[in-house]
Amino acid sequence: MNPTFLVSRTDAIGDVVLTLPVAGRLKQLFPGCRVVFIGRAYTAPVAAACPWVDEVLDFDALQQLPVAAQVGALRAYGALVIVHVFPNRALAILARRAGIPVRIGTRNRWWHWLNCNRLVALSRRHSPLHEAQLNLQLLKPLGSADALALPAVADSVRLRAPAPLGAPWQLLLAQRRPGQLNVVLHPRSRGSAREWGLDNFGHLAQRLHAAGHRVFVTGTATEGAELADWLTANTPYLAADLTGQLAMPQFLAFLAAADGIVAGSTGPLHLAAALGRHALGLYPPIRPMHPGRWGPLGPRAEYLVFDRPNCQDCRAQPAACTCIKAIEAAAVAARVTAWQPLLLG
Repeated sequence: MNPTFLVSRTDAIGDVVLTLPVAGRLKQLFPGCRVVFIGRAYTAPVAAACPWVDEVLDFDALQQLPVAAQVGALRAYGALVIVHVFPNRALAILARRAGIPVRIGTRNRWWHWLNCNRLVALSRRHSPLHEAQLNLQLLKPLGSADALALPAVADSVRLRAPAPLGAPWQLLLAQRRPGQLNVVLHPRSRGSAREWGLDNFGHLAQRLHAAGHRVFVTGTATEGAELADWLTANTPYLAADLTGQLAMPQFLAFLAAADGIVAGSTGPLHLAAALGRHALGLYPPIRPMHPGRWGPLGPRAEYLVFDRPNCQDCRAQPAACTCIKAIEAAAVAARVTAWQPLLLG
């Protein structure tokens, strides 16, 4: 019987995307195996869109059950292995109680010493490896000892749009003229990354509009409220404000049908890259937030970073980062206008 593997990553969207190579590598090492991804409710559509994932377990829903039912739900998978890519104490305890034979975690959490029986020495903070490569280190106990080169890892960062884009959104994108780009701007990061700044995004929108392209702004409903004044000021340059309008499956479909995105080191950037769209990331040089660790991976992924090695100025005050704001809108616009329009869908 083909074995079942549980892969746990119960944090944010970009982290989930960069964990997809773990699922892909398991499929290579154990042909025919079943991979069940454990994630949060809002990231579940992302994991479900990965061709290497057979099933998704909603950890938020699991936690609503009585503890005995949680243990039973995990045990019902009959999994041979659970890989705790992101350390989660409650899940580590559940996996032990469920009797999963092989439980892999890092040595860095004391609760892994009590609940995991395969411990991997893994220091992320000062590693020269990309986050996706670091995630694969958790498979060492399963015989995946050699660190894969980043291009090989990038090939496993792959998503498929979960469903066709709905008619209103498809029509909106289809209104472009020949040679025109549908470009998504995602200005905010929900505090997960250094931000390029609204002034810069405004200048970029103006430049792209002047070059004849169509600009769409995305974000959560909360971010849309925060951007209200900026959106009003830049209305002449925008094809549409989509903040708060797209649930995750729709957002994936919209990104898959657009030409590309410009964003900081955020989940939407990694989604677009994994969907095979143009994805231009804007990064600071500071470690470990630099593109060497968190750059987007995909056939059309790229990034811009201000050349100021070893800068530490914003470590205490992230919002005061001057390096990322020093990336010029003209340079970003030049990269975007060099993109080739992609087929819708």
